[in-house]
Amino acid sequence: MRNYELMVLLQPDLDETAFGDVTSKVTGWVTDSGGTVEKTVDWGNRRMAYQIHKQRDSHYVLFHINLSPTATMELERNIRFLEPVMRHMLSLAE
Repeated sequence: MRNYELMVLLQPDLDETAFGDVTSKVTGWVTDSGGTVEKTVDWGNRRMAYQIHKQRDSHYVLFHINLSPTATMELERNIRFLEPVMRHMLSLAE
């Protein structure tokens, strides 16, 4: 098991239920693959450096997770198909 940080940029106009659905899906995928979510940090809406899908702002969410290296590809594939997710990045944590 390794420590990872997963940054997810969501559409800025999501309501609380849609936001909760996305975070619960990501948490579920991590736990289904044998990992754990240590902490979820909601950074809120922030301005991005450049436009994505004609949006200047995004809702940032940071997940601190423990996950097996073999399960990372499946997690990223699942996140890629979530419609509210504009961008994501999974990286090893120190």
